[in-house]
Amino acid sequence: MKYKGLVAGSLAFGAFLLGNVAANAQNYKTLHEKAIVVDTHNDVLISVLEGLDIAKDLTGKTHSDLARFKKGGVDVQIFSVWSDETYGMGRGFNFAKLQIDTLNAIAARNPDKMVVVKTPEELLKTVKLKKMAAMIGVEGGHMIEDNLSYLDELYNRGARYMTLTWNNSTSWASSAKDEAEGTVPNAKKGLNDFGRQVVQRMNELGMMVDLSHVGEQTFWDAIQTTTKPVIVSHSCVHGINPHFRNLNDEQIKAVGKNGGVIHLNFFSGFLDPAFEKRQKAFMTRHQAEIDSLRQLNKSRDEIAVWAANAYPQEAADLRPPLALLLDHLDHIVKLVGVDHVGLGSDFDGITSTPKQLDSVADMPLITKELLARGYSKKDIEKILGGNFLRLFRENSKVQKS
Repeated sequence: MKYKGLVAGSLAFGAFLLGNVAANAQNYKTLHEKAIVVDTHNDVLISVLEGLDIAKDLTGKTHSDLARFKKGGVDVQIFSVWSDETYGMGRGFNFAKLQIDTLNAIAARNPDKMVVVKTPEELLKTVKLKKMAAMIGVEGGHMIEDNLSYLDELYNRGARYMTLTWNNSTSWASSAKDEAEGTVPNAKKGLNDFGRQVVQRMNELGMMVDLSHVGEQTFWDAIQTTTKPVIVSHSCVHGINPHFRNLNDEQIKAVGKNGGVIHLNFFSGFLDPAFEKRQKAFMTRHQAEIDSLRQLNKSRDEIAVWAANAYPQEAADLRPPLALLLDHLDHIVKLVGVDHVGLGSDFDGITSTPKQLDSVADMPLITKELLARGYSKKDIEKILGGNFLRLFRENSKVQKS
């Protein structure tokens, strides 16, 4: 009888635990579905220009497609309009317009799934209709070609943030990469007079000033110039991983004081200080094959796909745990509070993500981890999108003349 009682008790306790697990799983899914989930940076438009159709299943080819956005509960996606430094004067602006036209064409072909929005009101209306609100962010100030009228036109076409620099500096702002490597092309780091005019014009238009990618001096010059809260669309914490793309604690505090929001990048190399060492060891082990792929003009992304397929376990071992992304988030919250952090995945612009975050479809796992770390429902809703919505509203308030 005693033995049977123990068995019965064990079974009952086991059922209780299983019930709790099921309830918790349901809770995070329900919370994620109810929240407005915003991702402030995705680079899939470049893949579309290369011939892919995000209305189709692109699993194994990209991090993103329309079905996986839906599965991941992504309500608002800011699509990056990007070019590298080779798109300088005479090319960057036209390439930006091409990408915006491409996004509009995708939305026109899929009106039941997504709508390109320009205002907070349009965003909320679209989300209420259970469609994805698509927004535009220009990644790289070189795409305005030193011309404020081009900035105005990009805003009129729907761009709602602009990253002042990409890895390359402009004639008016120095990038994080150039400042870190001592390759700033101009005599002085930071913003020059025209750079300050760019920030001021963005404030006047209601376009968010994005401080991802910018050099530290540019960051401080922009913080001192802007009259609106800034966005950091896809960066991480320097105090955890001292990469030049990440913000140090003083910068994080400045964003908090400014009322801005830092959106965390999912790239393994920005999250994990040991990632680069593991990656170099992998490349050394397979150098001959990688050299052969490069001789065939394979891109960085194509080589990453090859590695995942040819050496799946080794490739998986390169990736940091999902918990590390949450460590970066915790660090910002402890410094400046929960009102100043969000998500900016950089999906389809990066080659490695934390374990479990294989694509946009896996975004609910972040909500699960936030719950596990003790964040309240209210705070989770802020992190997932509420903070961005507040930032968007505050930047959209334009002084009427």
